[in-house]
Amino acid sequence: MIFKKFWASFRAQVNKLANVFWEADPIAQMQYEYDTAVEQMKEGREGLEQYRGLVERVNRQVAQNEKHVAKLQGQAKAYLKLGDRETAAKFALELQKAKAEMAQNVEQLAMHEKAYENNLKKIKNANKKLADVRQKIQKYDAELKMSEAEAEIAKLAEGFDFNVTTDFGQLENLIQGKIDTNRGKVRVAADMSSEGIADIEAEERLESAMAEDALSDLEVELGLKSPETTPIAETSKDLGPAELETE
Repeated sequence: MIFKKFWASFRAQVNKLANVFWEADPIAQMQYEYDTAVEQMKEGREGLEQYRGLVERVNRQVAQNEKHVAKLQGQAKAYLKLGDRETAAKFALELQKAKAEMAQNVEQLAMHEKAYENNLKKIKNANKKLADVRQKIQKYDAELKMSEAEAEIAKLAEGFDFNVTTDFGQLENLIQGKIDTNRGKVRVAADMSSEGIADIEAEERLESAMAEDALSDLEVELGLKSPETTPIAETSKDLGPAELETE
């Protein structure tokens, strides 16, 4: 009783382990079963070839029996024509035995031919089923790989969620923040590049006016121009409150 329980438990564990391998790679398991069936089919074909050799041997015996029967029959007829009944009787007896042997061989030949045809038909049918299995293995293998790829793509598509709560969303915000910072630096640099332009332009105008005055003074000094001709800049006169009252 204890041994039976132990054996049952052991078989259960073996079956569990076999199921693990079975489910891990069903295509490989199918290929293994197919290869095993092919090997068995090869053995069956070799056995059928040997059996066909037996059939051919019996067939040859039947052909020999037919020739022997025909020969004995001819000899018996010849001795009958010669009137030698005693010798003819011997050949007739031999002919009777030969016909019995031939009948037995013909019966065996028919039985062997029938068995051969049945086995041949079974092997042909098994070959057809093996071809179907091979096509199914290829089909299932392709479909399984495609479904696995589709599952991986679906899983990958799920992961590409740019929500702010996901890693991709946080990375996207980080990248956008860097882009905004870089654009801010560019804007600041552009704004700073125009700073002080008005002061520089005012200084340039002042230097130009002072240069023109210096040139006019030089012309007067060199006698190229009289002082009277030198334009006098008109200055506006600001009137104070007292001057307004006197008027």
